[in-house]
Parts: sequence; C-alpha cells; structure tokens
Amino acid sequence: MTDSHGGATISTHVAEAAGPGPAPVTTIRVLLFSDDSATRDAVRLGVGRRPARDVEVSSWLECATPAAVVAEVEGGGFDVLILDGESSPIGGLGLAKQLKNEVFDCPPILVLTGRPQDAWLAAWSQADLAVPHPLDPIALARAVADLGRRTHPAA
Repeated sequence: MTDSHGGATISTHVAEAAGPGPAPVTTIRVLLFSDDSATRDAVRLGVGRRPARDVEVSSWLECATPAAVVAEVEGGGFDVLILDGESSPIGGLGLAKQLKNEVFDCPPILVLTGRPQDAWLAAWSQADLAVPHPLDPIALARAVADLGRRTHPAA
C-alpha cells in the first residue's frame, strides 16, 4: 500500500509468535524520497512487501520534495527512510545529513548513491547504509530488512 499524503502516524509493532511456530515478524513503515517516480517505483518493486522472512513492510509513504520529507520525519512514525542521492536540486545525501543532525532519534537511513564509488559520500551524510545505482533488488531488500531489524531488535 502506498500513502499519497502525510499527517497520519501509524504505529509499528513486532508481531510475536505464541509458542512453537513461525519466527516473529518485524513490521516496518518506510518513507521513500525521490524526485523521480520511476526510481520510487523501482525501489518499491525491488524491496517488495516482505524484504526478508522476518521483516514486512506495512506501508510506504512517498515524497518527491525535501520539504515534505522533513515535515513527515519530524512528525515521526517511520522505521526506515530511503533517500535518493540523485534527486535534484537537493539530493538524498544532503537531506540525510540534515535529518541526522536535526531530528532527535532519526530513523535509520538508506541512501541511493549514483555509483559504488560514492560510498564515501554516504558515510559523510551519516546514512546507515547505501545502495548504488543501478538498483539491485536483492541489495535493496537486504538493506531495508537490516535497517528494519535495527529499528526493532529481537528480544
């Protein structure tokens, strides 16, 4: 499901299995920023509804402007942020640095870099993880699952 607006905060939770059975599933809410709708589509399709056996995306909120991202993140309710470093005029790398420096208890951030050699920029931005373009669905899913697990560590 894709949210097309902001404002509503959906609480997230970790579903706990009762007794023997399937492992607990971490449910996460993801904010996705890119000025390019094709990039947003590629990320959502690459990550999917279930990026890992133990991590499920309950909802997506897509933002096309940095101002919308800042307003939504300040409102809270997200477990993972995915920011496109190739967005213009303000990219996800600068936005990641701003959020990490200005938002108390900022959620983990995955940045999408222009190329693998831009890993140093991702480190400068204080992003938790980076995935380069062209986007690899397996790398995207692994990164989102890893950040989701960091948000809700196993008991």
